[in-house]
Amino acid sequence: MARILIAAALALALTGCGGGNDGGETENAISTQQEIPASMRGVAAKQLFGAQKSFAAMSPAPYGSYAKGCVAGAVQLPETGPTWQAMRLSRNRNWGHPETIDYIQDLSRKAAQLPGWSGLYVGDISQPRGGPMLTGHASHQMGLDADIWMLPPKSLNLSAAQRESISSISLRRSNGAYTNGNWTPQHEALLKAAASDPRVARIFLFPGGKVKLCETATGDRSWLRKIRPWYGHHYHFHVRLTCPPGMSGCVNQAAPPPGDGCEEARQWVRNILNPPPPDPNAPKPKPKRELTLADLPNQCVQVLQSR
Repeated sequence: MARILIAAALALALTGCGGGNDGGETENAISTQQEIPASMRGVAAKQLFGAQKSFAAMSPAPYGSYAKGCVAGAVQLPETGPTWQAMRLSRNRNWGHPETIDYIQDLSRKAAQLPGWSGLYVGDISQPRGGPMLTGHASHQMGLDADIWMLPPKSLNLSAAQRESISSISLRRSNGAYTNGNWTPQHEALLKAAASDPRVARIFLFPGGKVKLCETATGDRSWLRKIRPWYGHHYHFHVRLTCPPGMSGCVNQAAPPPGDGCEEARQWVRNILNPPPPDPNAPKPKPKRELTLADLPNQCVQVLQSR
């Protein structure tokens, strides 16, 4: 049964889930058609949020859930800092809740203390007002998710053009069942530092990477619980923060199961190496429906209308 369940999760990810939602999201109240301006009704939410170039000038607040939400008062991660650089600037996805921006800067300073690392290359966080994206992620909608590249920075003075062309490195082999030669003890140290911050809810990493950590981590291993196996996530790891205190409109994902999660990761690996046969009685997956404002919290209408 465990193999079947994990295989189903893997299959879901292969169909483009992309959000790392490994169970337990709860949605906030959604909008009603009466509260949505006529010009926005029936329009794909990704078109509305993807068109926003700047933040909503409101008090900082995440609304909804990681895969159905938005963010007010987002802060832009500066393109360059003493220990980080934001990558792929053309996407305009270096926005997040202030807590997320603070977390990234904290983690980048810790990374700069590791041998061979001068800081971090930071991938997608969120759009200026969060919400569904035109391409890519299903999550990253509340400004509480961030992608951290696996590539140790060789320079923190990259031009905008270089940030568009440079690529991260992959740490996986055998389709994610094992790590490759790019994996270093410094990657483990960075992941430990990232997961040990109490603001972190979970970190998504390819299954072989989680198993590698399970084999090599010593001392206090409690942080391993937050490292969750998920398809992809070998060019970067995906950090998800918990809802900041007092943010009543923000819905946390269910906490990871008790324990270090190592046996679950090993089961993912076994399923990669020896995929279970498909269930002939399994229902066919339904076509994915585009989210509209009616699927999002009421506050997201105000977030879009804010100037």
